[in-house]
Amino acid sequence: MRSIATLLLACAGSALGQNFSLDGNYGSPYPNATYPGFASDNPVAIAGSKSHQTTPPKYPSPWGAGLGEWATAYEKARAFVSQLTLEEKVNLTTGTGWELDRCVGQTGSIPRLGFRAMCLQDSPVGVRYTDYNSVFPAGVNVAATFDRAAAYARGQAMGEEHHGKGVDMQLGPVAGPLGRTPEGGRNWEGFSPDPVLTGVMFAESIQGIQSAGVMTSAKHYIGYEQEHFRLVADSETWGFNIDESGSANLDDETMHELYLWPFADGVRAGAAAVMCSYNQVNNTQACQNSYTMNYLLKGELGFQGFVVSDWIGTRSGVASILAGLDMTMPGDAADYTDGQSFFGANLTVAVLNGTIPAWRLDDMVVRIMAGFYFVERNNTRGPINFSSFTTDTYGYEHSYVGQGWTEVNSHVDVRGEHGRLIRSLGARSTVLLKNVNNTLPLNGKEKLTAVFGNDAGSNLVGPNGCTDRGCDNGTLGAAWGSGSAQFPYLVTPDTAIQNTVLAAGGAYESSLDNGAVDTMGTLARRANASIFFANADSGEWYLEVGGNLGDRNNLTLWQGAEAALEAVAGNCSNTILVLHTTGPVLLEKYKNHPNITAILWAGLPGQESGNSIADVLYGRVNPGAKLPFTIGKDRSDYGTDVLYTPNAPVPQLNFEEGVFIDYRAFDRHNETPTYEFGYGLSYTTFEYSDLSITKMNVSDYVPFSGYTTAATTYGNFSTDPANYLFPANFTRVPMYHYPWLNSTNLTLAAGDPHYALPGFIPAGSQDGTAQPIPKAGGAPGGNPMLYDVLYRVEATITNTGSVTGEEVPQLYISRGGPYDPVKELRGFERLSIQPNSSTTFSVDVTRRDISSWSTVEQDWYVRNTTKKAYVGSSSRNLLLQGLLP
Repeated sequence: MRSIATLLLACAGSALGQNFSLDGNYGSPYPNATYPGFASDNPVAIAGSKSHQTTPPKYPSPWGAGLGEWATAYEKARAFVSQLTLEEKVNLTTGTGWELDRCVGQTGSIPRLGFRAMCLQDSPVGVRYTDYNSVFPAGVNVAATFDRAAAYARGQAMGEEHHGKGVDMQLGPVAGPLGRTPEGGRNWEGFSPDPVLTGVMFAESIQGIQSAGVMTSAKHYIGYEQEHFRLVADSETWGFNIDESGSANLDDETMHELYLWPFADGVRAGAAAVMCSYNQVNNTQACQNSYTMNYLLKGELGFQGFVVSDWIGTRSGVASILAGLDMTMPGDAADYTDGQSFFGANLTVAVLNGTIPAWRLDDMVVRIMAGFYFVERNNTRGPINFSSFTTDTYGYEHSYVGQGWTEVNSHVDVRGEHGRLIRSLGARSTVLLKNVNNTLPLNGKEKLTAVFGNDAGSNLVGPNGCTDRGCDNGTLGAAWGSGSAQFPYLVTPDTAIQNTVLAAGGAYESSLDNGAVDTMGTLARRANASIFFANADSGEWYLEVGGNLGDRNNLTLWQGAEAALEAVAGNCSNTILVLHTTGPVLLEKYKNHPNITAILWAGLPGQESGNSIADVLYGRVNPGAKLPFTIGKDRSDYGTDVLYTPNAPVPQLNFEEGVFIDYRAFDRHNETPTYEFGYGLSYTTFEYSDLSITKMNVSDYVPFSGYTTAATTYGNFSTDPANYLFPANFTRVPMYHYPWLNSTNLTLAAGDPHYALPGFIPAGSQDGTAQPIPKAGGAPGGNPMLYDVLYRVEATITNTGSVTGEEVPQLYISRGGPYDPVKELRGFERLSIQPNSSTTFSVDVTRRDISSWSTVEQDWYVRNTTKKAYVGSSSRNLLLQGLLP
């Protein structure tokens, strides 16, 4: 049995900011990899992104106060927790083990109060591991809509489906990875490398999901920007030898102005939980990092919910709990098969011997139950009606150990009318990048329409034929990993376009094997319109696809598409290129190809993929989406890349570029992109005019000051270990994590006589007295005065074309500091405008929007510089500008 010193106190030195003495070099086995690329010229960013650096310890873990809209939820939570025994409290913090209950994560239950286990379930695009559910467009598509209402509607629909399956928490949405590197494997689960666009879509998604009565787990917190070296076990699988997860090393200013920004929006939107990530942050595990969890999240951002670990992301017991972790998932310790837990019985011991203060456990459970009540969950919920580990009707309740044969799947159809929403979102997230001489829309009556490419057709083994979508066969409707879900169906472009053409009386042929280059060329010579589909996939590191370990090896097209596309475009002067990709791909040669008359980026559109793209191609939907990332001419233009080979036993990822990622880097280094961030065409045209900037009458900023109350304990518990032994005649499920003890001797129960050595306990971590609140804090999302509206920026947008269209005016601001980005997105609005009509674009500019982070004062301030506002149709097409007075 693993000792309590290991289970409870593992890496405690790391939690205290222990330094490592390691060195090595960056390297990549792949061509054109450029790591670390551009370094920021900001001395703060450079100094704060060094290998083996650490952040200061921050204790104690702040206790929830029920701030703002959380007041009622906290009242209910405190009343509920006051009734619980010690072991019942422990049960709510501890996952029961991988494949040992029906959901991918399940807490213990409280039978005495009729409270069934909490069910935590993936994923960001639909209910994972079940049937009769929908597969929605990916987060990156939602970002491309630049439409708040679309993000909310998608979130609400996903929440309804999770609710219908008996799920208590949807493991999403995603703001980490933000998208530091364009090759990042899981960027598509999130929204955009711009923190404002991500923050808005993140917040709307949270509110949409939770409106359906399902908690969110806002993830992955924080600095989780690549798949490589996220876990030791995955690294060993692929032949890498590392000692610990890679460390994201970044400075305080970059943390606040870039990576923490969308999480502040998520906290302000009421996220019930935040999931800590696999990586280390400044050489401390993210799930036991007292600085990021205690100080930034619970202190500065005033987070009222609970922190849950990513699966096998808990790296210790006491060290993690004192650093702010509230729930461990799926409950297992070092891996899924060892039968050990850092929480469970070990947490019971830690409270009995005083290593974990009673108030800290109570705060963990109050936070969990407050999140539950915040979304208006009911204590007497319906049953969990599916099993994650079989789609058969009957199976084992405890799948991993083969016990409890019963009906595990009721096959409840939760899809409702969501297919219509998915089809609309897929079309409204399609970005028109090129349209020479109004090639599009087509009318369906072209004499011969030909469709080409593997990506236009079906996966021959079915859309769910590869585990977690871990292959790239056929059209790409969803990428791979835990963020995927089972398709109820997948409409291919081949099917949808054929249906449209035949209905219009046209002729149609398709050639879907990219290896049949000669055949494609012959067909293309006959076609009046050739539509070529190509993709580029990515996903999570536990699966390998085409030699790509989660992160993409390059920014090129997959499935042998490039040679096939050349054959088609070389033989047809009206070739239309459609892209299903998880992020940027290199398109410069296709932008300039004379025979490629139109290019569309369709992302990962979900189950209605073919119908969505057909709606755009044939003008049933006028495209209005914008690129949520930059498409560069060359991989090196981004200035960041994945670290593909370890540079130390603990890989060191130094974010030396600071805030300069994506369009900020292109602007900073005067690189001209192929297609810029925010770019997208329409079947109509728009004119911008009449910029106005109004200064609002607002009080000056005041740093927050004040103290918390003292920590509170709820209910009483016996300190006699005899009361916590396994109940008499209790039948244990093997590997299952219980709160009870094997012995009344706590040393024997723990398995190690040294579990409570004082040196393992960080100073101040057990202090339950009133604590000062950070100056930048005071409410969920931070100091409320950050959200005061200082300016209102307005402009007139006119549709000068002949058809109704949707335009996304964008507001960018230059803060004017010597190391600030040239400009930063600060507002946007998707507007539907009739032909020859105008509407007003309006954005409220908050204090936060023009503030900078002071690493000295540990607070926000407005730098005394000239600040400019720009309004335009993309980050490079800024048609109007003015000064903020």
